[in-house]
Amino acid sequence: MGKVNLDEIDHQILDILIDNTRIPFTDISKRLLISAGTVHVRVKKMEESGIIKGSSLNLDYVKLGYSFIAYVGILLEKTNTTNEVLESLIKIPFITVAHVTTGKFNIFCKVRARDTHHAKDIIFRIDDVEGVSRTETMISLEESINDKKRLMHSIFNEL
Repeated sequence: MGKVNLDEIDHQILDILIDNTRIPFTDISKRLLISAGTVHVRVKKMEESGIIKGSSLNLDYVKLGYSFIAYVGILLEKTNTTNEVLESLIKIPFITVAHVTTGKFNIFCKVRARDTHHAKDIIFRIDDVEGVSRTETMISLEESINDKKRLMHSIFNEL
């Protein structure tokens, strides 16, 4: 599917939804001075075109006891085992993100844990996955930037 054209109203709707995916369409319509039906139709159009893919729930992992974040680079014994290794990694629920990458590592993962001891156990589980040659771990001290809006506005400016 080709590039989808969005107008300023679509941009404004996305701007509001990126802050709060659960905001009622009537609230969006009041803020933008358009009808709730217009909001509904435009959101549906963006969903059908694949611009909007579901909605997400942001959890406060610190309040849930999972404040430790590590990034684990995984070097594989053979690159042709990438899919099999990913199938094993998906069974470790503390791996929240995995990317197949170029460069030093074949796979790069984000791991969420309760503390350093828990992270060590998770990393050892990763090391034990068949096809993994070795891992290298970096500990996140702080998430300093996590801003979807800046990218979205940059994309809008290019359009």
